[in-house]
Amino acid sequence: MRPDLEREYVEYVTARLPRLHRTAYLLCTDAFQADDIVQATLTALYLNWTRAAGADNLDGYVHRILVRRYLDERRRGWSRVLLGDRLPDLPVPAEQGIEERDVLLAALRSLPPGQRAVVVLRYFGDLSVEATAQALGCSAGNVKSQCARGLAALREVLGTGRPVVIAQGEGARP
Repeated sequence: MRPDLEREYVEYVTARLPRLHRTAYLLCTDAFQADDIVQATLTALYLNWTRAAGADNLDGYVHRILVRRYLDERRRGWSRVLLGDRLPDLPVPAEQGIEERDVLLAALRSLPPGQRAVVVLRYFGDLSVEATAQALGCSAGNVKSQCARGLAALREVLGTGRPVVIAQGEGARP
């Protein structure tokens, strides 16, 4: 790759890496698997950077790769195999609101992969309906219906009748 293109790639990845990792984590709810998904996404992006750099919506292009990598991981049966006779002890972070986070992540895990992808991109990724549709390669109507079903399921799982407010910003309105 030419040095100027490589510099553009590094600048783009440096700016978007935390957001990509957060999106992957919210999709799979496993930090190590999220690392793998982001790494596979960035590798695919690097290999196709000359084409990707010319895309109208580069963020949508990258989110589409990320969601596809996540769905590919879900299809692989070996990815859920645990090696060893015990689960490893994981440190408990000293954060406020950890109970709420765990409840929300469990609720997200209960959603089907398509609804989870729409809810995560739409509300945690703060994408518009159109950008989410482009990232997932579906229609805006499909995004709206999957989002409505996903939010209804989250409300049911969380046991609240009130609207689920996840993120603030222009793209975060239901």
